[in-house]
Amino acid sequence: MDRAMKGKRRVRRAEGHVYRRWQIWWLKWVSADGRTHFRSSHSRDRAVAVTLLREELQRKGRGLAASPDTLRCLVDDLLESLLVRYRTEQRKSVSRAELSCRHLLRLFKGVPAVRATGADVSRYADLRLKDGAAAATVNRELAALRAAFRLGIRNGVIFGMPFIGLLPERNVRTGFAEHAQVEAVCRHLPADEADAVRVMFITGWRSRSEILRLTWPQVDWGGGLLRLEPGTTKNDEGRSFPLIPELRAVLERRLEVTRRCERAQGRIIPLVFHRRGRPIKAMRRSWASACRHAGVPALLLHDLRRSAVRNLERASVSRSVAMKLTGHKTENVYRRYAIVAEGDLIQAGQKLSAQLTTARALSRAASRSMGRDASSRGSIVIKKSPPVRRE
Repeated sequence: MDRAMKGKRRVRRAEGHVYRRWQIWWLKWVSADGRTHFRSSHSRDRAVAVTLLREELQRKGRGLAASPDTLRCLVDDLLESLLVRYRTEQRKSVSRAELSCRHLLRLFKGVPAVRATGADVSRYADLRLKDGAAAATVNRELAALRAAFRLGIRNGVIFGMPFIGLLPERNVRTGFAEHAQVEAVCRHLPADEADAVRVMFITGWRSRSEILRLTWPQVDWGGGLLRLEPGTTKNDEGRSFPLIPELRAVLERRLEVTRRCERAQGRIIPLVFHRRGRPIKAMRRSWASACRHAGVPALLLHDLRRSAVRNLERASVSRSVAMKLTGHKTENVYRRYAIVAEGDLIQAGQKLSAQLTTARALSRAASRSMGRDASSRGSIVIKKSPPVRRE
């Protein structure tokens, strides 16, 4: 009887059953879409496999797809899903994300997402730093990896993610430019690029994505504004800058140059800043050369943006209005680069000087008072007794 029961096979249900392969229990079931699935329970206990099978059949009863197999989801798949989303949403950082993914796949290619640990992330950061990458560059790559894992959790292909911490960045720039320095640099630049630099210094707008792409329809001569249309800026928000006399003079000079080029070439030139009708795509080399000749080799183009923020602060323009003009979303630029109103600093210095003067006066008064008290105690009159006569 026992031998007969031992040789009897368990009845396998059509919708799913569990079975053993070597010492590990597996489960097999048919999902709601009619596909047959095989999955390991990674356990030697049959009850574990039965529990997993029951959960899958419950999902099937609710009309849901089979739960994802985390071991089959690779980090490659997560990164590819992230790039697909970026391309679908037409994000401006697609090229940067693609570069980050190429570096990440050097270590995480073929690695199951469930087996990636925080130690692997730390080892990747260490390898990139040894390659000579800056901490900010490594952080951009780690941010892409973190976004890929979060997207995988949101899509339901994985259930957890490793800890992905960012490195401390100590790349705070402190460079600022004065008007005389900017003019000295402009004297060593071509006239077309020098005018672009002057507009950057006045407006604080970004060079490649905003200033060098300006077109004449964005110059509102009647309204007295220079406009950036929505969708053309880094944060996709439009903004305007008033045509102050210095800015208007530069734009009028550019208009005269553009009209002269249009008559010579017989075509319309829509760009404000151009080299004889051709777009100015970049000016990093010419800027570096001009800065060396002007005696300010460490000055960057982005320093003009910080300088414009400081100039607005010096002019007592409220920070809310200044951020609208330059396109900053928060006041982090003031804290990051320690930009404060110089009038406030002078006023703070005056208050400190007054406090020190008052403290010094009080200290002197206390010293004089203590001196008078000591002298009064030391001037006690001692009366001498008359000499006693001896008989």
